[in-house]
Amino acid sequence: MFKAWVLNKSDGVFDASLRDVDEAELPDGDVLLRVEYSSLNYKDALALTDSAPVVRKWPMVPGIDGAGVVLESRHAAWKPGDRWVVNGWGIGESHWGCLAERASLKGDWLVPLPARFDAREAMILGTAGYTAMLAVQAIAAHGVRPEDGEVLVTGASGGVGSVAVSLLARRGWRVVALSGKPDASGYLQELGAAEVLDRAAYSAAGKPLQKERWAAVVDTAGSHILANACAQTRWGGVVAACGLAQGMDFPTTVAPFILRGVTLAGIDSVMQPLAARRSAWTALADEFDTAQFARIAHQLPLRDARDAALSIMQGRSRGRYVVEVDV
Repeated sequence: MFKAWVLNKSDGVFDASLRDVDEAELPDGDVLLRVEYSSLNYKDALALTDSAPVVRKWPMVPGIDGAGVVLESRHAAWKPGDRWVVNGWGIGESHWGCLAERASLKGDWLVPLPARFDAREAMILGTAGYTAMLAVQAIAAHGVRPEDGEVLVTGASGGVGSVAVSLLARRGWRVVALSGKPDASGYLQELGAAEVLDRAAYSAAGKPLQKERWAAVVDTAGSHILANACAQTRWGGVVAACGLAQGMDFPTTVAPFILRGVTLAGIDSVMQPLAARRSAWTALADEFDTAQFARIAHQLPLRDARDAALSIMQGRSRGRYVVEVDV
């Protein structure tokens, strides 16, 4: 038996409970894992609060990422005792996830835990850090460099935004952070932001082309915030879009893309091939300033995961919630 958050819905009635689960109930997988740490992401909060149709089948164990130790393996690449990290692949949506003491997953989904990180540190980064690195790598792949101008990070006090601010600052960018939290300025400056702007100025409809400012953008918001960021991006700039905190809509025109040559790079963290995952985690191990862990992380026990999910949905969270699972 092991502890797990289990979500269920019957006749339209939703239930989320932390309960004992028999290992025999685990879904098929070729590796049996001990989960030491997980984390809470926006998608996890949606699932735990039933705020959007994230869960594809019931019952479901949420938790889209995790880290820990292999217990049993029928996969050639993994053996008992190996340390792993996982993100995405539909876990916590269509396959039981990692807000549980045990997980049964496919070995092809796992990435070796970088030696520089322990399981807790990996989950402070988690899907948010991995996604932030994918965005930073996309900017670099398009040939845009710090000497080309400033970079804007929207939703900067959230998980992806916090890590993106730190990574970009370490790469030499002048980072401008966009946030709707008035008390987040000091936090964001400690992470490396040179300037903090109020989200309100970007949250409503704006002109399709505005004064050029940004050489690059990491956007976690979507909707009007993404549209206004694109409208202010300089000729040849790149916008890495990886979130929808404001909304899934994109109310803009083709003007920034055909008149200024702006590139809109979509960042999907769920179905990235293994090589891209390894590259992102290797880069995180090489580049992330581990002194920032203490600023970003808020640790909580597994039993408090749903309360923290409510905080995320109410816009009261900052940084990253790391969940201690195996105690």
